[in-house]
Amino acid sequence: MKRCCLAAAIMLGAVTAASPWAAPAILAQTRAFTPVTQAMLVNPDPADWLHISRTYNQHRFSPLNQINKGNVGQLRMSWSRGLPAGTQESTPIVYRGVMYVMAPGASIQALDATNGDLIWEYERDYPSSVQNRAARSKNLGIYEDMIYFGAPDGYLVALDTQTGKLRWETKVDDGQITAGGLLVADGKVISNRTCQQGKREFCFIAAHDAKTGKEAWKFYVTAAPGEPGGDTWGDVPLDGRAAGPWGLPGSYDPIRKVLYWGVANPNPYTRFKRYGSYDTVAPTSPEELYSNSTVALNVETGKLIWHYQELPGDDWDADHNQERILVRTRVNPDPRFVKWINPGVAAGAEQDIVVTVAEGGGMFAVAQQTGRFLWARPFPFDDPNVNMNVVDVRTGQTSVNPDKLFKKDGDTILGCYHNTRGLWQIAYHPGKNALYVPFHDQCLSMQAVNTSTSGFGRRVGVIRPGSDPKAYMGMAKIDVATGEMNVIYSQPQGTNGSALATAGDLVFFGDLNRRLRALDADSGKVLWETVVGGMIVNSTITYAVNGKQYVMVFTGMGQSVTSGPLALTGKAMPPAVLGHNAIYVFALP
Repeated sequence: MKRCCLAAAIMLGAVTAASPWAAPAILAQTRAFTPVTQAMLVNPDPADWLHISRTYNQHRFSPLNQINKGNVGQLRMSWSRGLPAGTQESTPIVYRGVMYVMAPGASIQALDATNGDLIWEYERDYPSSVQNRAARSKNLGIYEDMIYFGAPDGYLVALDTQTGKLRWETKVDDGQITAGGLLVADGKVISNRTCQQGKREFCFIAAHDAKTGKEAWKFYVTAAPGEPGGDTWGDVPLDGRAAGPWGLPGSYDPIRKVLYWGVANPNPYTRFKRYGSYDTVAPTSPEELYSNSTVALNVETGKLIWHYQELPGDDWDADHNQERILVRTRVNPDPRFVKWINPGVAAGAEQDIVVTVAEGGGMFAVAQQTGRFLWARPFPFDDPNVNMNVVDVRTGQTSVNPDKLFKKDGDTILGCYHNTRGLWQIAYHPGKNALYVPFHDQCLSMQAVNTSTSGFGRRVGVIRPGSDPKAYMGMAKIDVATGEMNVIYSQPQGTNGSALATAGDLVFFGDLNRRLRALDADSGKVLWETVVGGMIVNSTITYAVNGKQYVMVFTGMGQSVTSGPLALTGKAMPPAVLGHNAIYVFALP
């Protein structure tokens, strides 16, 4: 059963009790709605936040500068709102003064973005078979007069922006562990799905008509026998070829009409569980396409244009399903900072590139049009224990570290990196041509156990041997032209908060220790910080209403990587903090 209420019309008494002046404002917002066009999605109003990272290119950069280096110290809490119990990892949408939120439990709320008053709420009854983690979809989409979300019961759902009423729903998968995101482009809702261990059926990226929900195309992210790349799975049967695109949604080039999406590791996690042997496949790419790869897809047809595999034959659950960032830049990698450089790159030439920084470490830059390898560097640092340690600079073919492969049942290895960045997002500041990447200096001790479903036994995160525990979490500033990296800020506590860069030359991020900070984008100096009621998860956006700029974060329990960093840094959180689900919004007085 689906339930929806329009707060201003149906629950006027409740709204009035909370705020005597809320109802007229809400009614004005719903009546004045202007449909969102494709042109708006391509070039959003600076006041709005229409995509998970504000723009199709995944920059997480806002042109707003009312809040800047000179006055950020005056930020004060403008409003907050409690959210239901449960897990969440989402980022809201803000459009013309209305904030659309995926609350824990995957209920959808429309709020007045100036005070948090409820406009409407859509609730959906989920069967008991839906796992808790399925309710961790990463974002909502908006187009014309509809809000879109991937429901944890396997449906793609469209709601009316003004009332929250169901417009259409389409069954997409079995709803077992769906936790992906979506992107709306050229009249299509493109979503990524999670597939279970060794179950290819739901390992796909799909497009549906934004008006009707009808499926337009489906791209399976694991190659079948007889298809290009099919032989990279050896004798693994079709149904066993699993690798999920379950993480952050991709980016989109509206001129080329191309999507750029990241795919996660192959399943089961270890080579032995996939092949029945530890030495069946070579440690070089391509292996098990298109796992741990960037895929470029035609938005109209879903056809593969090119792919680039960052990590072949994964043996460690090292997902490469983070966002792909599109940047036009000079390509001038400096060998002092960049370990692998294609000798054919015309130094200093300007071109469009795709950049990714992976959960398991490593930063890669490839040509946006062709997928040609340009350069790569270890991330965050080079280390003898890195899992991927060789790149053929002429072809871009990557090789895994043979010393980090399991050789027999019971083997224990230390691999770097692990959750060095999770599904929190990074930011790009175009004025500085720099990426801002929150990271953990963390490795993983893993044991191979053939009788387990995943292939793993005990897995324990460890602070990288030889590193400074007081600098376990860092904010890296990386020059996209040269590859030079500087850690401009560090701390002992971990993070799950996304980075946000603004034209005020600030970088905002939140951490697991309940701190929200604003850094100087040049020096990393902390210019402002505050303490909220819970751990900050993803989110971190900024928007404006009636000329006033706001900064917003979610708190609560979300990503599975939360417990590891808390344990490593000795920051045990009481249940009241772990489960403190809320919205916090800040503004200048």
